[in-house]
Amino acid sequence: MSSTHEFIRGLYNVKPVHFGNVVTMGSFDGVHLGHQAIIEQLKAQSERLNLPSMVMIFEPQPHEFFAGDKAPARLMRLGEKIHALFDQGVDRVLCLPFNHSLSSLTAAEFIQQILINALGVRYLVVGDDFRFGNGRSGGYSDLVKAGKQHNFDVTDTQSFLIDQQRVSSTRIRGLLQENDFAQAAHLLGKPYTISGRVIKGQQLGRQLGAPTANVHLHRYRSPLAGVFAVVVELASGESVNGVANVGVRPTLGGDDKAILEVHLFDRSDDLYGQNIVVEFKHQLRQEERFENLDALKQQIQADITQARDFFKN
Repeated sequence: MSSTHEFIRGLYNVKPVHFGNVVTMGSFDGVHLGHQAIIEQLKAQSERLNLPSMVMIFEPQPHEFFAGDKAPARLMRLGEKIHALFDQGVDRVLCLPFNHSLSSLTAAEFIQQILINALGVRYLVVGDDFRFGNGRSGGYSDLVKAGKQHNFDVTDTQSFLIDQQRVSSTRIRGLLQENDFAQAAHLLGKPYTISGRVIKGQQLGRQLGAPTANVHLHRYRSPLAGVFAVVVELASGESVNGVANVGVRPTLGGDDKAILEVHLFDRSDDLYGQNIVVEFKHQLRQEERFENLDALKQQIQADITQARDFFKN
């Protein structure tokens, strides 16, 4: 409906001007082709009713709240997800903190307090498997019933299938673990990337003959681990080939938080503070622990050679 994008964090930031929306809700991890099909329906209803489109997401994602670091690795951090949703043409993104009070709402309370009282929902689009409310007790039929009582329409979207299989974040995670970046990109509708702001590292890359740009992953676990041939898009828009390590750096006594380290070929740019986008092309090897820094240094040079060879072919 509008050309402006608005990010609203928390119910307390929902103002009267935000009342009356065409809404969908869910985790939207990856914003893959299945999610994009839901968003297309959302936008169609938004235009028909001349009302803003709104995607409601949760942070942490509900399964992360319940399972913590045992939860499946997320494909996107929050910032990437918000950008991807806006790129799809959504007017508003509402992010609710998924905490004890939200998780303890019954399905009826969730509908009344959030959808009706706070948002004045006018039309609701949900995926065919969407569950909500304490103990995942609410579903599509509860929303339809509430819609009849409170004068809003509800539609569900059919599963989006590719090769007779449902497109899902779980399926994409599996493909990334199998190093099948082509098929993952097919389901995502775009290549798989990790983006973020370059932070100050320990400067060890320079000592090892391969200076790196380091990016925090901002998630419990990474969907990828190992060493990869990558293409990096710099803030300037320029694309540069390189090699990346995603992992906990066991040889260097890293902690258990995975980090993304990228070495750009034939470049010495100071990238601190810049946002970069890293597209994964091919896994070279798994991350491993080396006996000493010399052994690690030798392996890094071998990785660089192998990655360069990959781009030549």
